Amino acid sequence: MATRSRYLNTLFAGYALIAPPLIILVLLIFYPAGQAIVRTVMTDQEVGIAAGLTLDRYFNFFADPIARSNLWFTIWVTVVTTALLFLVCFPLSLYLRFSSSRIAGIVQVLALFPLFVPGVILAFALIRYLGPRGTVDTFLRIVFNYTGFVTPYLKPSGIIFALVWDHIPFTVLVLTAGLRQVEDSVIEAARDVGASGLRVFFQIVLPLIQRPLLIVFCLNMIGIFGSFTIPYLLGPAAPQMMGVYMQQTFTDYLDRSGAETQAVLSFLICSVIGALYVRTVTRRRGERA
Repeated sequence: MATRSRYLNTLFAGYALIAPPLIILVLLIFYPAGQAIVRTVMTDQEVGIAAGLTLDRYFNFFADPIARSNLWFTIWVTVVTTALLFLVCFPLSLYLRFSSSRIAGIVQVLALFPLFVPGVILAFALIRYLGPRGTVDTFLRIVFNYTGFVTPYLKPSGIIFALVWDHIPFTVLVLTAGLRQVEDSVIEAARDVGASGLRVFFQIVLPLIQRPLLIVFCLNMIGIFGSFTIPYLLGPAAPQMMGVYMQQTFTDYLDRSGAETQAVLSFLICSVIGALYVRTVTRRRGERA
């Protein structure tokens, strides 16, 4: 009886601890999101006519060439930026994992430095550095008398460059942490039996860090897809990323239902990636259990 009472008290204490954040999630995230989804699939109630189900808002979105181009542009920027992040950060993480030199420590500090720079400051710094008459343009004109510099400011390349710079710290941290789970003894054993560096990488290192790779992929995709500050300050007027497009639809055109439809579509796209992330994390916990 005492054991059962202790078990119930422990169980109650556990649920009591998770209740406040769970309630906050439900009230501030799930409930408003559910309301938004319901409003986008319901017709406006008129006098004598009851509200009903409809997908007209979504049909209107995909019938609008501007909306389609903005959605495609957002997906394109997200995919390209994520791919560039892996190209930049994966070799960097490998170097930081397997090097213990002083230079590696300096490289790690430089890689983590963007973590402490707010996005708005980053955007204005890049404008001054890469914008018209900026540092790079001025240097090329004065030193090399070169006047053909093409600024990425107000172009898709400006968004991609800034988003890559902004997401480097998180990507390096997660990938390096995942690589540290690969024990040196496993790699040394493979080398002792004659495995080459490439074989060690593809048959030992890469399979053991599949989960960190998936986690980085999912979280970067979601974060880049929903970014606002950098695309708003550095991106072109058209096409626009979905975050900027929603803000313009809501504030400039006063189209609340249109902005809500755009938000729900963005949420559904990110939910697919989020489901992959949840599956990766829960499968890992299940294997540990």
